[in-house]
Amino acid sequence: MDNSDMFPKTTREMIEKKASLAPQNIEAWRNFSKTVFQAGALDEKTKQLIAVAVAHVTQCPYCIRAHTPQAMRKGASEEEIMEAIWVAAEMRAGAAYAHASLAVEEMEKHKH
Repeated sequence: MDNSDMFPKTTREMIEKKASLAPQNIEAWRNFSKTVFQAGALDEKTKQLIAVAVAHVTQCPYCIRAHTPQAMRKGASEEEIMEAIWVAAEMRAGAAYAHASLAVEEMEKHKH
């Protein structure tokens, strides 16, 4: 199976079909999304850099494809985007290592 089978291309028809299946939900979600990404205590560029980083941790190809160019439109450089991705990678790796404490604790409990 190639990626086109796993991650269908986003088309206007697909967007409209999904929206038509739950129109109130999509309207609420779009309003929420619009509000979240507006400048506030954080500027729009920073919010998009956060979104790029989170998209890499959640491994959402659609989010990566959507927020990377958005970050660039908001003024993020390629270096800033890559640095945000590296922060996400460190956090993901750090979380895996931190959670090793759970495994160590279980190993201690179940020693023969």
